[in-house]
Amino acid sequence: MAKIHGVAGEWARIRGMALGLWPLAIGIFSVGFSLAMWIVSAIAWAWVLVVASLALIAWSALKGVRRIERFYVGARGEERVSLILRGLDERFHVFNDFIADGTHVDHVVAGPTGVFAIETKFWNGMVSLQDGRILVDGEPPTRSPLKQAQHECNLVKTHLSKLGWNGIVTPVLVFASNTFIGENSVVQGVNVLNSVDLANIISSSREILSAAELERLVTIMETSL
Repeated sequence: MAKIHGVAGEWARIRGMALGLWPLAIGIFSVGFSLAMWIVSAIAWAWVLVVASLALIAWSALKGVRRIERFYVGARGEERVSLILRGLDERFHVFNDFIADGTHVDHVVAGPTGVFAIETKFWNGMVSLQDGRILVDGEPPTRSPLKQAQHECNLVKTHLSKLGWNGIVTPVLVFASNTFIGENSVVQGVNVLNSVDLANIISSSREILSAAELERLVTIMETSL
């Protein structure tokens, strides 16, 4: 069983709560301010601000809950992938929510077969490839997951280089919902696959790190947590 570092999905939950609740906080402040104007200043039209502020609270609460749920769905996907990665043998180390140059990378795996920077998506729609692009139910997503995976891989590589380890980092885009249609592919340098194939792809790759080099790398990564 692989050694697990960090909690999968933790950053997604924290970020979701922060982004989801701040509009609600503004709405509550607005209600308090409007009531103060109404009571203290006796401004006749202040009640309009109170009503508007209450409407803002309702809107903020609804939007905030939806935003939080989106992040929590992502967190559940990361948990699923982390559980799969736990099934790797004891030579592998799984770093969940690994911070590379200030960016949280869903998972970074270090083992005898190398280092893998993994971006996890938990999408409901059917995912396909067309002309080197990722499509969801036939439409391109608002943000390219391929560019995101490659960018995060570069951040991990740069971060480890600063810590004294210079080696290859492989970018991986994994779909925790297992809705990717087709065979495992390498697109724009990124390995694209379903989560059910993830552990096998990592463990069956060619071994490139000796036990001593892997131990040094893991020690470096642990000290940066």
